[in-house]
Amino acid sequence: MGNYVQNLSDRVTLIAAEDTWIEGDAIQQLHNTAKLPGMNLVAGMPDLHPGRGYPVGAAFFAAEHLYPALIGGDIGCGMALWQTDIDASKASIGKLEKKLGNIDGPLDDSWQATVAALVPADMGFQQALGTIGGGNHFAELQRVDEVYDPAALAQLKLQKGVLQLLVHSGSRGLGQHILRQHIDRHGHHGLAADSAAARAYLQEHDKAVLFAEANRQLIARRILARLHAEGEPLLDINHNMVCRAQVGQQAGWMHRKGATPADRGAVVIPGSRGDYSYLVQPLPSAVSLYSLAHGAGRKWMRSECKDRLVKRYSYAQLSRTRLGSHVICADRELIYEEAPEAYKPIDNIVAALAGAGLLHVVARLKPVLTYKTRGECCE
Repeated sequence: MGNYVQNLSDRVTLIAAEDTWIEGDAIQQLHNTAKLPGMNLVAGMPDLHPGRGYPVGAAFFAAEHLYPALIGGDIGCGMALWQTDIDASKASIGKLEKKLGNIDGPLDDSWQATVAALVPADMGFQQALGTIGGGNHFAELQRVDEVYDPAALAQLKLQKGVLQLLVHSGSRGLGQHILRQHIDRHGHHGLAADSAAARAYLQEHDKAVLFAEANRQLIARRILARLHAEGEPLLDINHNMVCRAQVGQQAGWMHRKGATPADRGAVVIPGSRGDYSYLVQPLPSAVSLYSLAHGAGRKWMRSECKDRLVKRYSYAQLSRTRLGSHVICADRELIYEEAPEAYKPIDNIVAALAGAGLLHVVARLKPVLTYKTRGECCE
């Protein structure tokens, strides 16, 4: 494993290369989280960066406690990969962009039967279903750029000649509503795992995960319908959630905030909107608490991005990338916040995970068209 696994204390591990950008504040948050009552182990991924009190890009294992605040408000956020039937060699970015149009608004009445089959009507927040949201959420058409393991690619039924669709979104306002209710009642304190309060939270948590998965499916189907294309889901993995887990001989609860499970099959680790994404086969390990990075990870705070970049790039320049892809983002603040320079290079993230013996790279995916928003920012 070389120097890719850093044991920062008896309860804190960091997966990173020597040159991986890790902010001191993120490390401090990692240590602070390890000191929470009942917290057994904490593992930071190479995309680790500071969050609102708790780090993003980390997994947290507690034997007898639940900490909803660690999961945050976007419960169930994750990545879904769909394979389309769009010929990658013939696809015109301009035509795809025109066909896609605006998918920021609520789904119309023609979608209601599909929505009803996926989400109970009494769950609320139905108007948000099928919408991506703000922040780092996106939907992206990609093409297979490099294949490192043809056999593994074939086993996943992923075809090189067609475009893939990667959707990154979560439970939208529902998850935030659940977290807010919890904080109002219990603050940021942990819950005894066998308590009525923990059971009540888990019930709401599971609803939000269902909502998030349905949302990604509806986004994908909505995009495919706009493009007059067919598609099929290849994978859907949540990276903001809590679930039962066992580490060594200890049973307990695994909390993930921006950490992709490594024990549920193949996953996509995306870079920034101007970088590649990697399809990988995880090699599950207790060293990383059976988790991987969920993306490149932020390098700059959102509040400082525009000041850093506005003199270097115009809005129009940021809508095109060094890889030749287009970015649809009408929110002029958001496009600076999500600029490639604001993120760590994905190659470093994946190399650190591979160096630690945590994954096997299957293929590299190149962005073609990224959708963030055409109108007002949704979240």
